[in-house]
Amino acid sequence: MNDMLGQLRDMQKKLEATKQALADETVEASAGRGAVRIVMSGIQECKQVSIAPTLLEKGQVEQLQNLLLLAINQAIHDSQLMAARKLGPIAGPLAGLVRGK
Repeated sequence: MNDMLGQLRDMQKKLEATKQALADETVEASAGRGAVRIVMSGIQECKQVSIAPTLLEKGQVEQLQNLLLLAINQAIHDSQLMAARKLGPIAGPLAGLVRGK
């Protein structure tokens, strides 16, 4: 029993360290051939939004809104995938415990 508790504590430490690392890692997504670019952390925090000046000059608000939605949603998706790849191997043994219930 003590061995299992120790393993759980080790796993918790690894999870916390990985979460901290994910906060520093980023993914980048773009839409409109790079006209809108979003940088997001591994904890789904938006770090940067870039909009090509030509989109603003044209005054195409609806197009800009659509491109922002596309880029943001892609960045969230990519960030979640990155987090799952990093956290999965650590939390993997717990999945067996939950399924075993």
